[in-house]
Amino acid sequence: MNLKDAVAIVTGGGSGLGGATARAFADAGAKVAIIDLPNSPGAKVAESFGERGLFTPADVVSGEEVEAAVAAAVKKFGTLHIAVNCAGVGRAMRTITREAPHSLELFAKVIQINLIGTFNVIRLAANQMAKNSPNSEGERGVIINTASIAAFDGQIGQAAYSASKAGVVGMTLPVARDLASFGIRVCTIAPGTFDTPMLALLPEPARKALGAQIPFPPRLGRPEEYASLAQEIVRNPMLNGETIRLDGALRMAPR
Repeated sequence: MNLKDAVAIVTGGGSGLGGATARAFADAGAKVAIIDLPNSPGAKVAESFGERGLFTPADVVSGEEVEAAVAAAVKKFGTLHIAVNCAGVGRAMRTITREAPHSLELFAKVIQINLIGTFNVIRLAANQMAKNSPNSEGERGVIINTASIAAFDGQIGQAAYSASKAGVVGMTLPVARDLASFGIRVCTIAPGTFDTPMLALLPEPARKALGAQIPFPPRLGRPEEYASLAQEIVRNPMLNGETIRLDGALRMAPR
């Protein structure tokens, strides 16, 4: 699928991996609707795209809000070809501590945002994409999800986060099979340690230490590298039903 003049929605597009992807798509000629929380930088990012940008605030766990956001994108741009799911949270807590067991509320919240929120966007975006006329390859749409290498190499304290991301990995193939007859492809990117706003809060020595753990290149991943892979998934019609690790050969230790 050609990005030029394609219509994309990017959740979590106000910053980090989503922000870099939204910018890369817009630079390639796509029309981009950013779905993010109202207090995010999403409006400013979308404004920088001019007429090819739109900010439509929504919480990904809300069926009504995401449905309205998709409708707003279609109203402005006429259709929807691409959805990239970057919205998510990271929380750490051990299964038990000396004081108490893991908070069930926290576990449920992480699953709700990272896994259920992703599926919420998938189902609503796919429903709209299915209305498109197919291109020369028979494609009507492309959906890209964000997991994490924590889905495979979960560390101490990552039970909730790893479970949520493993769920995203687990549904990639069945959803791709569900949507194949509609000409809609589905892939997932599983990033390693990337230089996102979450890691920006760490002291520089800690950031360098994290980067040094990566075999090659021995540095934190750049959001633009995630965006580059997202562009290739859109362009390459044989990429479907697959989870791609983007981690510089990192395999995380227990802690």
